[in-house]
Amino acid sequence: MRYIKDMNENERIIDHYLCKKKESRESRAGKSFLSLKLQDKTGTVDAKIWEMTSDIAHFEEGDIVKIDGTVGSFQNELQIKVLKIRKSRDGEYVATEFIPSTQKDINEMFEKIKILIASVNNSHIKKLLENIFINDDERLKIFKNHSAAMHMHHAYMGGLLEHTLSVAETCVFLGVRYKHVDTDILLAGALLHDIGKIYELSPLPQNEYTDDGQMLGHIILGLELIMTEIAKTEDFPHELASLIKHCIISHHGELEFGSPKIPATPEAMILHFADNIDAKLTTFAEIYEKDATPGQWTAYQKSLGRYIRKPGVK
Repeated sequence: MRYIKDMNENERIIDHYLCKKKESRESRAGKSFLSLKLQDKTGTVDAKIWEMTSDIAHFEEGDIVKIDGTVGSFQNELQIKVLKIRKSRDGEYVATEFIPSTQKDINEMFEKIKILIASVNNSHIKKLLENIFINDDERLKIFKNHSAAMHMHHAYMGGLLEHTLSVAETCVFLGVRYKHVDTDILLAGALLHDIGKIYELSPLPQNEYTDDGQMLGHIILGLELIMTEIAKTEDFPHELASLIKHCIISHHGELEFGSPKIPATPEAMILHFADNIDAKLTTFAEIYEKDATPGQWTAYQKSLGRYIRKPGVK
């Protein structure tokens, strides 16, 4: 299989990909065309169908499709001009080739999560974390394999686990370096801050917003789960519950970024910065892997509002 990450300009591509997006558009001249987003386990690439010939068979968004096309570029990003396309047939492809996945070992990462939970001293918090992450087999399976986003950082199988572990480890590192920080509350917030994403996003390879994801978002969905599990935990202190919930609802840091409240405790502030660091630096790394712009700087990154200098000193 010709993976998207290995494609080069002027290359002819005849292979199978997941049609992640399919949209009908019009050019400035008023001509209709189809805009596609194709995906395999290594990433995504834009594709266009400019001519609706007999070689363009019927297919739908979400189908695995076989394409025949040529690789060009638009605004410093690779783009495929599709000449032929049809829905792939059973037996022509392996489904796992179209699901992006973490490069880290999922079971090893989860073992580290378990060690962190075991390190918690507060019995109420430890029980809450065990009930959410360990004692529910169905939820555990979803969490271990879920993505953390649709398009931005960690948008691949195991991405949510990878991001959660990274944030938690950063919080552990920072929490002992400052006064007045309750490290158990901080760790609970770190492990739980994005748990609502298992309900916000559908499973891969679709990885789209669910109805609840669109209407409520992962902060509210995560809060609901935490409140439900706290209610099952005998004599869970009200104040402790509020401090954990505050970490969850404030972890985006600012009202304009979707947080119902801004951080008002040391634990919430550390969590916000740890979450932001991991999200931004993982985004940088993913941009470096995909950007083909010549020179020392990447193409302009709309999601970050800036150009990014590539690694290395020259």
